[in-house]
Amino acid sequence: VWLHPCCFAASHSNFCPAACPGFPRTLGQAKALDGICELDLVISLNIPFETLKDRLSARWVHPASGRVYNMDFNPPHTQGVDDLTGEPLVQREDDRPEAVAARLRKYKDAAKPVIELYKSRGILHSFSGTETNKIWPYVYTLLSSKIPPVLSDEEH
Repeated sequence: VWLHPCCFAASHSNFCPAACPGFPRTLGQAKALDGICELDLVISLNIPFETLKDRLSARWVHPASGRVYNMDFNPPHTQGVDDLTGEPLVQREDDRPEAVAARLRKYKDAAKPVIELYKSRGILHSFSGTETNKIWPYVYTLLSSKIPPVLSDEEH
C-alpha cells in the first residue's frame, strides 16, 4: 500500500495554497512549508503500488504539445499517434515500468517521515482505493466539512 500526501488546506491566518498535490515530498520540504503557513488538513491517498506503477507506465506524450495520453483511460484514437497532429507519441524514460517502480520506491522512502509528521499532529486523513470515482466522494465530504462554500456575488 502506498501513502501519498495529496492535498493541503491551510489555516485562514496565513496565505497558503489550498491544494498542493504531492507536496511536500520530503521532511525538509514539510519543515519549509511550516515556515510559510500552518496546515489544518493533510490528505493521504493509500493506493496499491502496482496500481500506481501500471497507471504511470501507461502514460504517453506528444512531445511538441505536451498532450498526455493514458493507454488505459485516455487513449489516443489511433494507437501511438497524437489525435490532433497525427505525429507519433513517445513514452518518457521515467514513465517506463522499471523507472516508475524505482521512482515510486524512492518516493515512498522519502514520504514516510512526512506522513508520520502529519499523523503525529493529528491533521492526516487517509483514504484507500484504486479508483478516483470511489475515493473522491469521501474526500469531498471531508473537504466540504472543513472548507466553507464559495458564494457567488449574487449570493452575498
